[in-house]
Amino acid sequence: MKPPRRVILVHPDAPAKPPLGSTCNGCGWCCAAEPCPLGVVVSRRVSGRCAALEWDANERRYGCGVLMTPGRWLRVLGWLPKRWSQALVARWIAAGRGCDADLESG
Repeated sequence: MKPPRRVILVHPDAPAKPPLGSTCNGCGWCCAAEPCPLGVVVSRRVSGRCAALEWDANERRYGCGVLMTPGRWLRVLGWLPKRWSQALVARWIAAGRGCDADLESG
């Protein structure tokens, strides 16, 4: 039996989704489909698009708002130096670990 189809909306200029396990390119599919554990906390939802998913028009890619502007999303981290809070958030969201969106377009 086929899994149900879902529609995930991404910016038309977003890069194509890379193969599973490949380096992240900012396509946004993972966070547009569902929030990670940290995204659940900041979005206050367990399904659907993560509220912290942000489009970077200059880079023409998506990024995690919690990583890019942690003070905006996690006020508790606002007192930390920016590089420390970014390192902490990058670890929490497994940034740089590769594409984990097991999704296919169709």
